[in-house]
Amino acid sequence: MEKPFGFVVIDKPAGLTSHDCVNRLRKVFGIKKIGHSGTLDPSVTGVLPIAIGNATRLISYLKGSKAYTGIIQLGTTTNTDDMQGEIIESRNWPLISEYDINFLLENFRGEILQKPPMFSSVHIKGERAYKKARKGEKFDLIPKKVNINKLKIISWSKNKGELSIEVDCSTGTYIRSLARDIGNKIGCGGYLKKLRRTKAYNFNENHLVLLPEKAESYSEENKPKVLKPNIFFKHLSSYKLISEEEIISWRYGRKISVKDNLKRLNIANNQEIKDSIIHNNHILVLDKKDKILGIADLDQSYELKPKVVFNAIG
Repeated sequence: MEKPFGFVVIDKPAGLTSHDCVNRLRKVFGIKKIGHSGTLDPSVTGVLPIAIGNATRLISYLKGSKAYTGIIQLGTTTNTDDMQGEIIESRNWPLISEYDINFLLENFRGEILQKPPMFSSVHIKGERAYKKARKGEKFDLIPKKVNINKLKIISWSKNKGELSIEVDCSTGTYIRSLARDIGNKIGCGGYLKKLRRTKAYNFNENHLVLLPEKAESYSEENKPKVLKPNIFFKHLSSYKLISEEEIISWRYGRKISVKDNLKRLNIANNQEIKDSIIHNNHILVLDKKDKILGIADLDQSYELKPKVVFNAIG
C-alpha cells in the first residue's frame, strides 16, 4: 500500500495545542512522520495545515499570507494580550464611531513595526520569552517589521466594547499584539478576546476537515482525506522529468541540465527564466504524471541542483 503523502487541513478546535492535533493524526494514520506548518495557540480555532508523510519535507517551501477573524475587547489590558492572561488594567472605552475607529486603523495597514507579546515563543539569548515572563523577569522585545495586507472592521459594539476585525497579514504577525496596539491607539487598552484563522499560505476554509475524535474508530476508508500537495505549491516554478534515465539520475541526487529542454520549465507568476533563477530559484520537480519527485535549485548554468529528493537511491 502506498504511503500517505500530502496535507490534511484540520479545523482546529479550541482547547487543543497544534501538537495535540498532530499526535491525534499520528494515531489515525499509524505513522510518526507528521507535522504542522505553524503553531496556533490553544484558544485559537481554524485552519491548521498538517503535513502527512514525506510532505513534512515540503513545509519550509510553503509561501503566502495568513488571514484571521477576531474580536478585540477594548478597555482591558492583560499580561498576555489575550483572554488567557491576568488583567493588568481596566478602563472605560470611548463611545467612538466606527468611522473614527477605521480612521485610526490606517496606522496599522501596510508595513508596520510590531513588538511581539511578552508571552510569546520569541528567543531571547536562547530562552523563550514566555518562560522568562513566567519567572517574572524584566526584558524588552525588539519590534519587527510585518505586513498587514488587509485590516477591515466586521462590526463594532459600543455597548460591549467589542471590535470584530478581519486581518490578512504576513507570516510572523501577532494578532494579540495588533489587538493590544489598537487598544492603545484608541486610548483605552485592549486584548484579543477571540481568534479564528481562515487562511494559512494557500490553505483555506474550503479545505477543512474535522479533527478525528478517536483513532481506533477510523478505517482505511474513512480516514481524513489527504490532499495532494501540488495545488499548494503553485507559487513555485516546475520542471518535468520525462525519461526513466532522468528520474534514476534524480533519485541518485545528481544535477540535471535543463538548458536544452527549457520548454519543460514551467515558470511561476509569469516570470522570465532569468528572473526565476535570481528571485525564486526553487523548482518543483515532477514526473510525467505530475507526481512530486522533490525540489531543486536552478542555478546560473541552468542546472537543477537537488535539495529535497523523494524515494532517493543510496
